[in-house]
Amino acid sequence: MIIGIPKEIKNNESRVGMTPAGVFELTKRKHTVYIQTEAGIGSGFFDEDYIDVGATILPTIEEVYLIAEMIVKVKEPIELEYSLITPNQIVFTYFHFASSETLTKAMMKSNAICIAYETVEDDEGTLPLLTPMSEVAGRMAVQQGAKYLEKPIKGRGILLGGVPGVSPGKVLILGAGVVGVQAAKMASGLGAHVTVMDVNMKRLRYVNDVLPSHVVTAFSNEYSIRQKIKDHDLIIGGVLLKGAKAPKLITREMLKEMRPGTVLVDVAVDQGGCMETTRPTTHEDPTYIIDDIVHYCVANMPGAVPYTSTIALTNVTLSYILKIADNGWELACDNDASLAKGLNIVKGKVVYKEISDAFNLENLKL
Repeated sequence: MIIGIPKEIKNNESRVGMTPAGVFELTKRKHTVYIQTEAGIGSGFFDEDYIDVGATILPTIEEVYLIAEMIVKVKEPIELEYSLITPNQIVFTYFHFASSETLTKAMMKSNAICIAYETVEDDEGTLPLLTPMSEVAGRMAVQQGAKYLEKPIKGRGILLGGVPGVSPGKVLILGAGVVGVQAAKMASGLGAHVTVMDVNMKRLRYVNDVLPSHVVTAFSNEYSIRQKIKDHDLIIGGVLLKGAKAPKLITREMLKEMRPGTVLVDVAVDQGGCMETTRPTTHEDPTYIIDDIVHYCVANMPGAVPYTSTIALTNVTLSYILKIADNGWELACDNDASLAKGLNIVKGKVVYKEISDAFNLENLKL
């Protein structure tokens, strides 16, 4: 199969779809790999690294899309790429369709095969291709939240870990999934007082078992959230509904119950956000303020640490890429039920229920 890896063109996105190690596994199996020049430079991988493992470098993104049978990338195509995608071309990436009707309809129009990393689901119900980026984003949520709590950037002026004689800051985490657990690890490691909320008691028991005693759990409901937000300094939204829009757990009206300078980090922004006031931001312009509350809603948080993120992503995507390259997408999906769940749009038809539900589209069952 001919695989193309374009350079990411989303704002401040420095990750690349595959490491040289991943490309080597493909060329070793006699697949052909084309990479846009300098596609990996932001992650610390150079054209020479890819040439050494058998890839061919192409100068433009148009040439990569034109020649490839399968496109492997990190972020969803943006408007400049819509017209480059060809009918029957396989596009394997993070799509997060439920958060964008424009993207959904553009990919339907392209007649491509859209396989989304974030909906590949294993037998245990986990999302193996989303997990590493959720781990990165969960840890970064605390790192960024701690920074934006500083007074010069309009935060409350809180040091999360406190100092002797001064109480630590308080972190509220909505969601006890991968993002929530990783955020709790980071925040508790800094010495903050951490509360993790979820509606899944099994997950809350897990958090209680594996994290330090200054991480406490609480069952999530609107009343409890309203009580907690009054005295917490950093609030992290890490709620995920597979392939669907995130629920709005914090409304605009609730901001008035928070203390000025409270920081909200919405990791669920890719799926529409779990806060009513969420709107996607970029690493270039990451925050905005509503009612004296600082919002950090960067839609590609792991892109800020591209070396770590690219390696972590290739570690989990490569086995699926090899299956598709070796067998074609239809046989690969027939033989692997978890990969089949990654099918979102096939030749103009939505085949993933949560996406069709989000935009009242017809859902085709394969």
